[in-house]
Amino acid sequence: MVPLKDENPIKITPYVTYTLIAINIIVFIYELSLNPSQLETLFHYFAVVPLELTVNLGGAATYQPVPELATLITCQFLHASIAHIAFNMLFLWIFGNNVEEQLGSSKYLVFYLSCGALAALSQWFFSATSDVPSLGASGAIAGVMGAYILKFPQAKIVTLVPLGFFFPIFRIPAIYFLGFWFLEQAFNGIASLEVPVNVGMESGGVAYWAHAGGFVFGAILAPMLGLFSSRDEG
Repeated sequence: MVPLKDENPIKITPYVTYTLIAINIIVFIYELSLNPSQLETLFHYFAVVPLELTVNLGGAATYQPVPELATLITCQFLHASIAHIAFNMLFLWIFGNNVEEQLGSSKYLVFYLSCGALAALSQWFFSATSDVPSLGASGAIAGVMGAYILKFPQAKIVTLVPLGFFFPIFRIPAIYFLGFWFLEQAFNGIASLEVPVNVGMESGGVAYWAHAGGFVFGAILAPMLGLFSSRDEG
């Protein structure tokens, strides 16, 4: 399923959402200018490498250009492919604007980055010895989706459903669309525990635990930051 556009109008210009999308695109364009060796180095330094984070949390130095914990933030702006960034930015554009309106731009930025960091830690928890870089905005966007399902459960998501050569369009309430998405991530995350492979945040596989973790943390943090408070200002 591919969501196209939600039906909830926004009252303010979502500057933070647009800025996050722009930064992600600019960073990805920079990635495209690198050769494979340079790109591998970039991912190693600025994505979360679970094994190195484990070693660092244990008190050992890892000699990174940025502190190891800072990669919980920097990893959110790296993407592994055009499809990866395209789908992430599509979901951020669809769901981020309404959540930014509810929280206010400053709180929304804190919320977004916090969800991304907590999502990365969720994935790290289940792959602490992996040396596969974990990267992508998916965990932070999952947090936005977790907030969205609480605030707009009945909002209709215009959705393309591929059925062979046909792509019929359905209007699905957010609670069903996002609820199904979350259950899929949680189920696949549990299933992945039985598979002896390294799973990165999008680089070495799909980071189901980052997605599920980000969604849960988003649903927890957003109400604490005022998701259900009335906002009269523009």
